[in-house]
Amino acid sequence: MVKISVLQHAPSAHLPARPGDPTPTSRNLDPLMHPFARARERTRALNAVKMERMFAKPFVASLEGHVDAVETMARKPETLDIVASGSWDGGLIVHDVSRRSRLLHIEDAHKGKVSGVCFGQQDRLLSCGVDRNIKLWDSHKGLEEAGDEDESGAGPSKRKPLSIFPGKAAFNSIDHHRYDPLFATASNLVQVWDETKSAAISNLTLPTSTETVTAVKFNLAEASVLASIGSDRSFTLYDIRTGKAERRIIMQMRSNALSWSPTFPTTVLLASEDHNLYTFDIRQLNTPSQIYKGHVAAVMSCDWSPTGLEFVSGGWDRTVRIWKEGVGTQPEVYHTKRMQRVMSTLYTGDARFVLSGSDDGNVRIWKAHASDKLGIVTARERAAIEYRQSLKARWKADAEVNKIARTRHLPKPVYKAAQLKRTMLDAQRVKEERRRKHSRAGENKPKAERKKVVIAEQS
Repeated sequence: MVKISVLQHAPSAHLPARPGDPTPTSRNLDPLMHPFARARERTRALNAVKMERMFAKPFVASLEGHVDAVETMARKPETLDIVASGSWDGGLIVHDVSRRSRLLHIEDAHKGKVSGVCFGQQDRLLSCGVDRNIKLWDSHKGLEEAGDEDESGAGPSKRKPLSIFPGKAAFNSIDHHRYDPLFATASNLVQVWDETKSAAISNLTLPTSTETVTAVKFNLAEASVLASIGSDRSFTLYDIRTGKAERRIIMQMRSNALSWSPTFPTTVLLASEDHNLYTFDIRQLNTPSQIYKGHVAAVMSCDWSPTGLEFVSGGWDRTVRIWKEGVGTQPEVYHTKRMQRVMSTLYTGDARFVLSGSDDGNVRIWKAHASDKLGIVTARERAAIEYRQSLKARWKADAEVNKIARTRHLPKPVYKAAQLKRTMLDAQRVKEERRRKHSRAGENKPKAERKKVVIAEQS
């Protein structure tokens, strides 16, 4: 009699455990059995990075209402979607970004341009302008009225301010203390005000400084520390407890904007006139911790993402750029045909969107990550997105994948300006090399780029 051996398999290994479950699959993980696995994975990585560029449509919407350049914007603390903007036409608008509507619109908030705006406590809004006045508004009434009106949003309002604080010079910037009813302004000096008093409670200035202060910001963690930038290329740190300027540096070129990091309290970001951005650690102000190069004209504004991992900048070259913290090159670049000089930029509270205000009078909403899908993302879609991201990260050293990932199509004027700037910098480098070669040994030592930024430090 013939003996027959029967192969037996446990049905549990080949059938779904419960009705509706996917059928289990068995895979041999031996690399010798899969000679084309790497080639397949590289093709998937290429497809993933191509899909990212195909779906990169960052522009979301435009918020209208201003008739002149949007000089300043501020996000309401502890909200995701309420933003105030001030314009050169003297108008003040509070936007609801998620509904794309106006909650409050004051046409003649100031005579002349609105140079600074910030939110205070209890739904209050502070604005300052070149008419030498600071005005305190109640934005809560605007929110209530907007709820009763139709979807078109609040129209121009003749609302009167709760209080007016007169100054002696035109104001350039304003910022509110994080906890106390105090705010700081920048004019020909830095002043600290109390919401309950009509005059400034302290004047902060260095005895030797004669500059016009262009921007002022409170530190987010140590709220009594204050930073300012001036027209004499200075960056100054103040302490409102002592009422004195603590430290001051003079830079190679003047800064146009500053922003404190929300996650690293000692890190401050400066947007400079020399087309670069600089991050400084305030404990070590003699050299910047990182230089960010990409703009081809003066950088006019900057703002950190609430996560502290990215920041946005807007420049005179009509582009908005999103940078990764610590990565000084290859930022994400946003531009449109109609967008003019970008005067102000801002992140929303959830770090998903970026707002830019330009001198064509529009506030534009952009996606923080250009290829992100708006709307509901299913679990299956989320898994596919995460898989594509891991593929891109694994194959980022591949020449073809890297080229597709970093290539950006720029407007012709920006591209040509970048080309010209590269040529000029190369010529300067060659000139320095030749000068060093034809001078006595050790006379012309090469100086690191970071060492050239700060000229002098005063404390």
